[in-house]
Amino acid sequence: QVQMRESGGGLAQPGGSLRLSCVGSGFTFSRFAMSWFRQAPGKELEWVSGIYDDSTGTYYADSVKGRFTITRDNTKSTVYLQMDDLKPEDTARYHCARGLSHYDADFRGQGTQVTVSS
Repeated sequence: QVQMRESGGGLAQPGGSLRLSCVGSGFTFSRFAMSWFRQAPGKELEWVSGIYDDSTGTYYADSVKGRFTITRDNTKSTVYLQMDDLKPEDTARYHCARGLSHYDADFRGQGTQVTVSS
């Protein structure tokens, strides 16, 4: 069955960096756009970033543009989210999803927790 497994979360200080990874299985990874979402306690699920199946297009929410970078390695069925200049408001559980955005994301992983605090 379709599965996404995220890793790389943890505690970071403001201004610090983390790199999230997500391995997809149960589907032909290279044929699908992938994305990252996040959800903070008490808040709605927020789309963060998306990438085309062939990496020719990448997209970011305004809140992370210039700080986060999405990439993928189809040979490893893995999508990454490099997060730099982290802010306390980036604290959330981060999920990867199959699909580019809210409109077409159909499977989502369990997520990995990111906490930004001094």
